[in-house]
Amino acid sequence: MRLASKPVGLPAVTSQDLVSQIAAMLTDAIIAGHLPPGAKVAEAAIARELGVSRAPVREAGRLLESQGLLVAIPSRGFFVRTHAPEEIDDLYDLRICIEKHAAVLTARRLTPEGHAALRRQLDVLYETAAINDPARQVEEDYRFHRLICEMSGNRRLLKLFDDLASELRIVIGLIGRLYDDPHRIAETHEPLLAAIESGDEARIQGSMEYHLGDAWRGVARLVRTLPPEQSQPTETGP
Repeated sequence: MRLASKPVGLPAVTSQDLVSQIAAMLTDAIIAGHLPPGAKVAEAAIARELGVSRAPVREAGRLLESQGLLVAIPSRGFFVRTHAPEEIDDLYDLRICIEKHAAVLTARRLTPEGHAALRRQLDVLYETAAINDPARQVEEDYRFHRLICEMSGNRRLLKLFDDLASELRIVIGLIGRLYDDPHRIAETHEPLLAAIESGDEARIQGSMEYHLGDAWRGVARLVRTLPPEQSQPTETGP
């Protein structure tokens, strides 16, 4: 007899747009580490926990597979995607190229309203750190960087950033493991905002490269030291 997997802390579901709601809940569980890299998304166990049939859970899995959060293994089901060190390198190499240019463009176009929006988003990062909500902090961190890309005025650049969205959320979630104090995540964005405010293009590029490069090095180290069960697909439920 197989034992049911332990609940992963998913909230109750309402009937509206069930698949999207389940996908969002699973995303939060992945970001928060309740479903770690390599873990199986056990359809039956999650359906029982949410009080739904397996069909919408399976559809949510397909949706997250299309977004790069899950991988499907024939006859085994869906697993949380893992990132090999070389994939982290490729992702951050591209991030740095995109966001250095976006930050320079944003500084050129910066208005008092735009500056206030960036400051507000950074304040939200501090507020989120105070309530100890890892999934929410990942989302707000992502929004800060996306806001820079959005304010650049280059729609294709923003699309490139959005195309990386799912992978970025997982990686930013890993960054949270690098700091004992979640306020440090917010604090690391202060020099970046100050550089954008200065309008000095060399300073902006250097600050963004340092900010993302520091995260790159930390995440790459973390990925290399993940235990075996988090570096390959594993069974965590029926």
